[in-house]
Order: sequence, then C-alpha cells, then structure tokens
Amino acid sequence: MQLSTMNQSQMMILESFAGARDEQEANDLMDVLRSFYANRLETEMQRLWDNGTLDQKSLGKRSRLVPESHRPLQKCRKERPLFPLAHGEAG
Repeated sequence: MQLSTMNQSQMMILESFAGARDEQEANDLMDVLRSFYANRLETEMQRLWDNGTLDQKSLGKRSRLVPESHRPLQKCRKERPLFPLAHGEAG
C-alpha cells in the first residue's frame, strides 16, 4: 500500500512511536493499540450477540473456518487478559 499523505491520527501514532525511548516502550505502545482494537472488537461482537446476529451456533461454524495460526487474540487473552483485575490477577 502506498501512502502519499497521513491523516492526523496516523501522525499522532507515528509521533508516539518516534518518542519511544527503547524497544520496551515501543512494545508497551503496541500493547495499548492492541488493547484498544480488542476492546472495539469485543464491543462489536457483544452488539451482534445482543441483536441476534451472532449466536453460539454461528460462532462454532466460524471458529472451524479459522486456522489455529490465525487466532492470536484468543491465545493472547489466555496468557494476558486485557483487564487483569477483573480476572482476579494483579496488574
């Protein structure tokens, strides 16, 4: 993908990463972005569940279509919940 101009959001993210002091800080910023998008995904999935578009049967069908290697969020959640205090763990 060729990008000729960046929008304000893209510039803000680029500037945030440019200000990272080391690799760990850049990784921490990535964790924040991943959490943000994971929360958006969960909110949308909950909306679809609540309105009946998504149900247990459709989830079962879809999960078999996705190879194990493409399920990083599920693996990440088991290793490190987004909301550790809600899971009874210390942050």
